[in-house]
Amino acid sequence: MKKIVYIILPLLALVSCRGFEDNPYEETLCCFTVEAAYPDGFLSREGVTVKIEDINLGNAYTSATDASGVAQFSVPTGLYRVNVSDRNGSDIFNGAADRVQLKSDMRLQISLKHSKAGTIVIKEIYCGGCKKLPEEGTYQSDQYVILHNNDVDVQYLDGLCFGTLHPYNATGSNPWISKDPATGETVYPDYLPIAQAVWQFPGSGSSFPLQSGEDAVICLRGAIDHSAQYPLSVNLNKEGYFVCYNSTYFTNTSYHPAPGNNIAADHILDVVIKTGQANAYTFSMNSPAAVVFRAKGMTMQEFVQKEGSIVQTPGDTHNPVTAIPVDWTVDAVEVFNGASATNTKRLSPSLDAGYVALSETYLGHTLMRKVDEELSLSSGFEVLVDTNNSSEDFYETEKQSLHE
Repeated sequence: MKKIVYIILPLLALVSCRGFEDNPYEETLCCFTVEAAYPDGFLSREGVTVKIEDINLGNAYTSATDASGVAQFSVPTGLYRVNVSDRNGSDIFNGAADRVQLKSDMRLQISLKHSKAGTIVIKEIYCGGCKKLPEEGTYQSDQYVILHNNDVDVQYLDGLCFGTLHPYNATGSNPWISKDPATGETVYPDYLPIAQAVWQFPGSGSSFPLQSGEDAVICLRGAIDHSAQYPLSVNLNKEGYFVCYNSTYFTNTSYHPAPGNNIAADHILDVVIKTGQANAYTFSMNSPAAVVFRAKGMTMQEFVQKEGSIVQTPGDTHNPVTAIPVDWTVDAVEVFNGASATNTKRLSPSLDAGYVALSETYLGHTLMRKVDEELSLSSGFEVLVDTNNSSEDFYETEKQSLHE
């Protein structure tokens, strides 16, 4: 696992980078100034955390903004990932810059995007598989995602959609992003390139209520008891669980066996549209970007029939994507491959300013959202941390939450 060193630099936001006369490494350090630019109508805030990470070495540094929204670092030259995250009540501000080349003293302005805390959030992503112990080999047909109602009001799953972004892996070539030559910031499209399939919860509008603090499990492959044969896996044949299953579009029964006897017929998600040629639903094992979304102003079925809703993938004539408007997003989580330094962001800062890294596959590890203990106590139900920044919101655990 890549070792990350966090160095807290609280004084750097208060002094000039020139205040290092006694530093024997002064000649190798650069003054890196980061300015957090808030959207119109919002004032800069003091004490906001700015994090920079040396992509190649893995070293991470944090500093806090001054009253004008500026934070300063004295760091070596290198290739950096910059992240700014702030929350004020229900207002969330996030900004990021990827692969910033620091060669000398530099000032970088990060435009913060405004968003609101979510109602339904992704609580857990289990994607990496496990060992087949006591047998030889590895197993990957037990992937699942858990959704959570993080709001004081009941939320309905009916019509909610789920998908994963192209490219499937954070280390894959990303044809959807570019660089602004003036600012150096990453430019994202105004849509989400959803790969392979749009899955949707059935229901008439109020068929599947999710109470405050309640969870909904989505089995991405087999809704069966995987642990019966492989003890390190999980039992996904449970009453109330949902499953991505469609034997017409995804015919590979190794990955998509018929749902178990405890899975109700109305808990099988619908395929609104399938793009691409795969016979099994592909969800990255080491670095998916998972998205939950809901159509606005029309049904999802109407949307996919509209011109421009299906977009050809640059350089790939066989696997088009569904272009979902960004503002339809309910929640999104970026996962990086923790074993690689070549990850590239796919989600814009307004959706997820950071990422959570999965250190290794086939270990049964899972990615969990943190619990806000104080807010949970005052609210009377489990409230999860939600800053739209997975670097702050998520962590890796050594065992799936559904493991018995």
